[in-house]
Amino acid sequence: MRRRDREITDPDQIVKIIKSCDACRIALNDQSGYPYVIPLNFGLEVADDKYYLWFHGANRGKKLELIARDNRATFEMDTNHTLIMYDDRMSCTMGYASVIGHGLIDIVPKEEKIHGLKILLSHFHENDFPINEKLLSATTVFRLSVIDMVGKRRDNVHPGEKSRVHGI
Repeated sequence: MRRRDREITDPDQIVKIIKSCDACRIALNDQSGYPYVIPLNFGLEVADDKYYLWFHGANRGKKLELIARDNRATFEMDTNHTLIMYDDRMSCTMGYASVIGHGLIDIVPKEEKIHGLKILLSHFHENDFPINEKLLSATTVFRLSVIDMVGKRRDNVHPGEKSRVHGI
């Protein structure tokens, strides 16, 4: 990381950023020579000091084909976007908080689907939403086991600088 002053390594701070994000982008290895990136709804589970990201989707499609060939993935999520305007020096920048990392994806068996879907729903504050078990056969639930991750933050305003901040 080039800007070490923006790096976040404290797990509690990283989890706080993750909990404020509403989408996670995963990049999969595509044999076309380009990565395949897809934004997904997600949920975070922390168990025994390990981090898991849960996702769901249809039972077929490109992402599942790519995961079956190579389950390694890079993930990224970001939040707190603000446009920071420095009128005196006629420049601007963006404020943000982000998390990026690597992991391995596993398609979970039928008996773990409800657990994963409940984690997804709890991320969006829907802890008591009933899950229609008849729809489970049409849904694939998969889990990314985090190997490593790091956070990064660009604070909105530096002390002593005159600026205007616009939420995005």
